[in-house]
Amino acid sequence: MSSLREDLEFMEMAYSLAEKAKGRTSPNPCVGAVVVKDGRIVGWGYHQEAGQPHAEIVALERAGLRARGATLYLTLEPCVHQGRTPPCVDRLLETGLKRVVVSAYDPNPLVHKKGVARLLQAGIKVETGLLSQLNLQLNESYIKYITSRIPFVTLKAALSLDGKMAASSGDSRWISCPESRYFVQNLRAENDAILVGINTVLKDDPELTVRLEETSGKKWHRVVLDTFLRFPPGARLLKDLRGGKVIIFAGAAVPEDRAARLKQKGAEIIQAPAFNGQLDLRVVLEELRRREIASVLVEGGAMVLTSFIQQKLADKVYFFISPRFIGGEKSPTPFEGPGAETVADSLELKKLRHFTIRNDIIIEGYF
Repeated sequence: MSSLREDLEFMEMAYSLAEKAKGRTSPNPCVGAVVVKDGRIVGWGYHQEAGQPHAEIVALERAGLRARGATLYLTLEPCVHQGRTPPCVDRLLETGLKRVVVSAYDPNPLVHKKGVARLLQAGIKVETGLLSQLNLQLNESYIKYITSRIPFVTLKAALSLDGKMAASSGDSRWISCPESRYFVQNLRAENDAILVGINTVLKDDPELTVRLEETSGKKWHRVVLDTFLRFPPGARLLKDLRGGKVIIFAGAAVPEDRAARLKQKGAEIIQAPAFNGQLDLRVVLEELRRREIASVLVEGGAMVLTSFIQQKLADKVYFFISPRFIGGEKSPTPFEGPGAETVADSLELKKLRHFTIRNDIIIEGYF
């Protein structure tokens, strides 16, 4: 009989395995599994990417015949439907497992509580809820994607101590230190798409690529909001599409010849409703979801960040605060517009976490 302490240890191991694939499984969740018999681990695995075997299948394959009479620790409920892979619960029922400890139910309506119900109906002892709060954090993008049917949105901005994103001239290289910029590469790697506004493209001519050797197999989407389709055909974004597909969102009325030229360069042009020169971001997110994009990292500039905040479509934020003062009334900040009339009406972040990278202070919070 396993003790609560042992259950916690094995489930923590399962979560450690699940985290190995963070940023690689979309639009699927990150899941880890451990098979234990007589107090010893006989199988383990994690879901590596969409289309590949799920965590419990990998773990059971490794365990082989030793799975009979064993306990399976699984971070997320086993699936019961045919997707890119067969239903996992059928395989679980064939292995002779004695007990299954499931950390969290799958929020997908096709699966929710159905996988656990199948196991119980087959006479397998099932326990749920252990360390389920870890799943809420690990799979926050998947949960938002499944339940709200739009991607999880993370805002990112580098700021001076006085809250400026750039000098009055528009120069912003570099506010944060090299180590912070390396951290941003990891943020990019964990998301499915990187999004900026057209002003960032015109000023900085970025590539928006992920420059990490260990993530060379994943393809990202690079998204630009460009209401009036001012995107330059010679931009670096279009010079090498191996860095990821380029999607440009434009308003309803744009020059057809300009759109055709960008399409010839390999860009996808999607027209969306616009109001007062600003695109309807919910429509943008819905279009991205149709392309199985579950998470978006928004890197600015100021108008884009402000739009996501004003339209209440941002879920999370990372502020990289550098120990420098920029000043200037015309220097941009991450949240502009009319602002709150009183402090009581201001927007306050929740679930705050902060840490340092060299001399930079990073604040992570949720809206």
